[in-house]
Amino acid sequence: MSNAPLLQGLSLIGYDHGSPGDSRFQASNPATGELLPQHFHAAHPSELDRAVVLAQQAAPAYAALGGSLHGAFLRGIAERLEALADELAELVPQETGLPEARVRGELARTTGQLRLFAQLAEQGDWVDARLDSAQAQRLPQPRPELRSMLQPLGPVAVFGASNFPLAFSVAGGDTASALAAGCPVVVKAHPAHPATSERVGLAIIEAARALDLPEGVFSLLFDAGISVGQALVKHPGIQAVGFTGSLRAGRALMDAAAARPHPIPVYAEMGSSNPVVVLPQSLSRHAESIADGLAASVTLGNGQFCTCPGLVLAVEGEGYQRLRDRLTLQLAKVQAAPMLSAAIAGSFHDALATRARQEGVVQLLCNTPGPHRTGPALLETDAARVLVQPALTHEVFGPVTVLVRCANPAELMQVLHSLDGQLTATLHAEATELAAWPGLPALLASKAGRVLFGGYPTGVEVCHAMVHGGPYPAASDSRSTSVGAAALLRFARPVCYQNWPDELLPAALQAANPLGLMRMVDGQYRRDGG
Repeated sequence: MSNAPLLQGLSLIGYDHGSPGDSRFQASNPATGELLPQHFHAAHPSELDRAVVLAQQAAPAYAALGGSLHGAFLRGIAERLEALADELAELVPQETGLPEARVRGELARTTGQLRLFAQLAEQGDWVDARLDSAQAQRLPQPRPELRSMLQPLGPVAVFGASNFPLAFSVAGGDTASALAAGCPVVVKAHPAHPATSERVGLAIIEAARALDLPEGVFSLLFDAGISVGQALVKHPGIQAVGFTGSLRAGRALMDAAAARPHPIPVYAEMGSSNPVVVLPQSLSRHAESIADGLAASVTLGNGQFCTCPGLVLAVEGEGYQRLRDRLTLQLAKVQAAPMLSAAIAGSFHDALATRARQEGVVQLLCNTPGPHRTGPALLETDAARVLVQPALTHEVFGPVTVLVRCANPAELMQVLHSLDGQLTATLHAEATELAAWPGLPALLASKAGRVLFGGYPTGVEVCHAMVHGGPYPAASDSRSTSVGAAALLRFARPVCYQNWPDELLPAALQAANPLGLMRMVDGQYRRDGG
């Protein structure tokens, strides 16, 4: 499985490579700024169309294969990626500047989530089968027999993310959850790590071929710009979109999808400032340890996680001063490192400079030793300034956090009320002081998809209960998650069958329950026939 063919820099259209073209690009090493030697060719419009048409043709057959083969496919991808571990550990750092240990850890997360979705597909309970028996004698009108379940939407467009070249990219969570739901996937590779994308894409094709899956169950498209991505979202064969990235790019995809003659859902995770609230008693008792934890969280991955705590709210006083001084000290100790790409580094420095120039903002720390290395930054302002300049609370993607000094609890609550939707919100408090903050837990829950008590928001566990999403603009749809078992529900829709002969129903809805699913039968959950 590790003897994959050499990279060609061409899109993967079903089981074939695309063709060379005039529009080509190279990735660069963010640690040195040097261009990497491999050229990659942007997908032709005809290749994009071919990829989507193949996905449309494959969709019914792939869906009909059922959870057992869907699971085998995902497990096959995981096995092939593990066989490529040494190659990826050498390749990924060249395109991202990430250290080998991070790459190996992210690979483990990627294969772990592939196997999680494989298990969900094989078990099959996620289809939420519901059966209501006919009531022929019911008055004033009889009730028909009704049976419903979730079924795959069809071809899904997935956009590779910049900050997770494995776990949120070609074989990442969006791809894994869509494949588990029975949907073919067309991936738009991120231009910052195209070689990584091609290597992973080839592994997926190998896994599909090994199971003789219909051609078109997976394709991979290259492009250095936005034209291929926009065209992919607008293609009438695409039925849903998975995206992780900036608010600007995510909103553009949402608008393009909404403008189609037949609009489709875009499940976009677009980041947030992830506020951390420290109440007075906790601040007084634990200022130093909280500062230490914040410093580690802000600089984890050089701040290039969508859950980086970019906003810290606390009431001024002796504890606040200790927090500020300790956080400044700890961040100053962190060595600068490459950011994922020159574009990300440039956006970070521009956004940081804009905020530092704002009236009422103090730059306590800024460590940028050279053009290819970026260190942490720390800004400070007060609640009154934030309330008149809400842009100060918006995400800056990178290793920076903003301390917001509040004059009193009322000001802190005002700032929280003013915040946009968030992926996470964290509360550090003593249990005994919460009585003096009525409504605070509910307010935090109304703002974020994941609410932490203590701890720090970086680190998104892949499991059944995880929610990685939140109210707009953290995500495009607060009812969904891009991480965790529930992520595959984004790529399915409910279908109800009324008065169908049992033998013509999908197996999940047949009376004998041949798949052994947990089903709701006349309002009661059971695994036996019904």
